[in-house]
Amino acid sequence: MKVQAAISPLESVMFDTLRRFEPELVEIRRSIHRHPELGFEESRTSDLVAEKLTSWGYEVHRGIARTGLVGVLKVGSSHKTLGLRADMDALPIHEATAKPWASQIPNRMHACGHDGHTTMLLGAARYLAETRHFNGTLNLIFQPAEEALGGAQAMVDAGLFRRFPCDAIFGMHNMPGLPVGQFYFRSGAFMASADSLDVTIHGKGGHGALPHTTVDPIVVAASITLALQTIVSRNVDTQHAAVITVGSIQAGDVANVVPATALMKLSVRALDRQVRKLLLSRIEDVVRLQAQSFGATATIEARHGTPVLMNDETQTRFAHGVAASLFGDSHAHYGAHPLMGSEDFAYMLDANPNGCYFFIGNGDGEGSCMIHNPGYDFNDGCLTPGAAMWAGLAEGYLKA
Repeated sequence: MKVQAAISPLESVMFDTLRRFEPELVEIRRSIHRHPELGFEESRTSDLVAEKLTSWGYEVHRGIARTGLVGVLKVGSSHKTLGLRADMDALPIHEATAKPWASQIPNRMHACGHDGHTTMLLGAARYLAETRHFNGTLNLIFQPAEEALGGAQAMVDAGLFRRFPCDAIFGMHNMPGLPVGQFYFRSGAFMASADSLDVTIHGKGGHGALPHTTVDPIVVAASITLALQTIVSRNVDTQHAAVITVGSIQAGDVANVVPATALMKLSVRALDRQVRKLLLSRIEDVVRLQAQSFGATATIEARHGTPVLMNDETQTRFAHGVAASLFGDSHAHYGAHPLMGSEDFAYMLDANPNGCYFFIGNGDGEGSCMIHNPGYDFNDGCLTPGAAMWAGLAEGYLKA
């Protein structure tokens, strides 16, 4: 990637050094891609990361939330601390890219680019260990189980920020559809909360020819589905984004039997913490009262919840400034649109709000494929700019 900005001699050394690493980084990324591991099972990936960090002089702490680890490098006398985070887990998807480095494990695939995220941070780790152009403590956080398993919360619960204090924390994710190596920032709410709910309708089963002797949970589920859509249209301020999706209704096996129960699976998203609370409260009311109106009952089980991802304005502007300095104003975009997708890093920002999460473009040309798709692959053209961004953040925040 051609650097657009007028960079300093130190930044020039950074790019020259990282380009020297690039072939090795590509091989690391593709090796991780060939051997994808699901959340909390990232043993091989964790071993690889630990081996690399140790060889470069980092103090490595393992077993944080099972397969998570932190590499610590202290330089100089400053008490200032910084945390940079990458995720390591894959998805239960069967890869369809047919590339030479495609997954060797059926129904396991790095379909979200975490192989690239891990490698970008390793590239920065090597550069920073060699150059040591910073003053303070650098904590490199390699997180397991980002994909709806709460790995970030597990690391926080395991004492992440108590054991490794961070004055600021940063996270980065690739984004297909955006130009390779360009960076996108937004302060405040950047990604939505995500709650998964299981709603079980308890009715009364019976013969399909005698519906009057039953309480049909399928009819109840249908009524609840329609009523839920009025929450967004009639209870949420029109200036706020919110989504309630009924993604699955499961009930019965044959045409002439009214089942006793029905299971509904809901996905609920919001870009505001108070809206999230309103949605969850109103869903409970609507489900309970709709069921009651038919003579049925309902139970709600929350399966997973991710908070709204909130970026600190000061750190977001700082990160944007680093990108602009390294890559030029045309490659550093402030005020990106928020997304209704969710991100596990929100747990870390909830525990340590002085931080920022941002995007690096993964490509917008022909063949660009969205994440969580069997045809997706991380763009190796992001490795050097991504590693440079991490290194620039470290050198900028922990000024020598």
